[in-house]
Amino acid sequence: MTELDYPAWLRIEHWLTVLFVTLLIRSGVEILATHPKLYRREDSRPGTEWARFTRKTMPTGKLYDTLDEEESYSSLVALPGHKQLGMGRHWHFVSVIGWVLVGAAYYVLLFATGQWRRYIPTSWSLFPQAWDDIVTYLSFNLPPLLPGEPLDALQKLAYGGVVFILAPFQILTGAAQSPAIEGRFPWYVRLWGGRQWARSLHFLGLIAFVGFIVVHLAMVVCWNWGRLNALMIFGHIRDTGWAIALSLVIVAVIVAVHVAATVWSLRNPRSVQRVLGAPVTRARRWLLRPMRSRQHYPPEKLSAEHRVNGKPPDCDQYKLMAVHNFADWRLEVGGLVENPLVLSLNELRELRPPQRQRVLHNCIQGWSSIGEWGGLPLRDLVSMVRPLPDARYICFMTMQDTGRDEPSAEGTGHFYEVVDLELADHPQTLLAYEMNGEPLPIKHGAPLRLRVENQVGFKMAKWIERIEFVSDYSAIGFGMGGWREDNVYFDKDVEI
Repeated sequence: MTELDYPAWLRIEHWLTVLFVTLLIRSGVEILATHPKLYRREDSRPGTEWARFTRKTMPTGKLYDTLDEEESYSSLVALPGHKQLGMGRHWHFVSVIGWVLVGAAYYVLLFATGQWRRYIPTSWSLFPQAWDDIVTYLSFNLPPLLPGEPLDALQKLAYGGVVFILAPFQILTGAAQSPAIEGRFPWYVRLWGGRQWARSLHFLGLIAFVGFIVVHLAMVVCWNWGRLNALMIFGHIRDTGWAIALSLVIVAVIVAVHVAATVWSLRNPRSVQRVLGAPVTRARRWLLRPMRSRQHYPPEKLSAEHRVNGKPPDCDQYKLMAVHNFADWRLEVGGLVENPLVLSLNELRELRPPQRQRVLHNCIQGWSSIGEWGGLPLRDLVSMVRPLPDARYICFMTMQDTGRDEPSAEGTGHFYEVVDLELADHPQTLLAYEMNGEPLPIKHGAPLRLRVENQVGFKMAKWIERIEFVSDYSAIGFGMGGWREDNVYFDKDVEI
């Protein structure tokens, strides 16, 4: 067998992987910070978490929403830190794209050049050898390298596990947290034990990556820092001094990228949203947008309690309507349509018998629950108002006071959301006025809320009072496609 060396492509891939994995870890911590609790059950019921990374305790005597549970982690561990979920998501997903592309090239080159032997066992005898290596390490000695290979048996199995098991595991558990994939393939969520188990497993995978990095660095030191640096820089063991210097320069560049990413995100988040959002949005629309929800969970899967995100309107007008069961509420539907409508709640209910669907709700913060929603399919309303040819988007305007919900954000006024008109044609896109067989509760959006089952929860506007069909959304708010997109820099399209 040809002795395995360190070709140039492998060395380049190594350092690119360091960059993308570290970006993924820090941005993943930022995403975790927005709901720093992990669960086993789909209902994410408060008090049932198996792990928590917060000291906050929530009040039991008054309504709170999950935004109140968010933590502000330091930029030393989170990218960018300080309650910037929108920024964390942009960095996480653009890093995923880079990491997957680098990994795909790595796999191709591994098998094209025969370097796969570096990681894949070709004999069962490697496993007892790896056990002997463990014993040797525990005795504070170094085991022998495999003949013609740069690793001992234990290292070979560890590296192979990271390359061929842990990395795909992270991709697969990440995909299991996509509402588009979950809606189209509900069996895939069950394969991982449920959405919350997938999230928990994804976190454990992150911990495994961190642990591997720590042990890997320790092994490099133990096995000769200078020699291994020379191999990873030049491909040979000469010029170890220059190799150490150049490796430190590369590490410094990677650190500089992290610092620049953090500073850029905190100082100019709108620019980050536009620049990173462009490739991520294209990838998402290509891979996930075609997926249509086909969920229908059995009644016994319904969550006993559905978490709250967003506080109900506090104005006297809304409270008065609520007291009278929304008899005076009216839904206005207009904009670029042939047939504008004004409908009372009773008139909306009488348009057709309610369509009911038992589906998994995914909050952008990470919690989930299963509920039954009943109401009017949005495509039925679209067919009634007959959008004009220029109409491409639907804007949902609500009675929700955003200043009360997120006082730290720049924008105020009432909450609004924009969705693509094409989403209205999905069979489970619903204007819901029922929940679990009862009138929609106030805390969940009464009298009317949106359900778009291939999107995360914040797109599903609650307390709706007007629907506008538009050709463009650049003149609405700050022009990013919704209140949270405008003010906390979320993505407009959120199939994951």
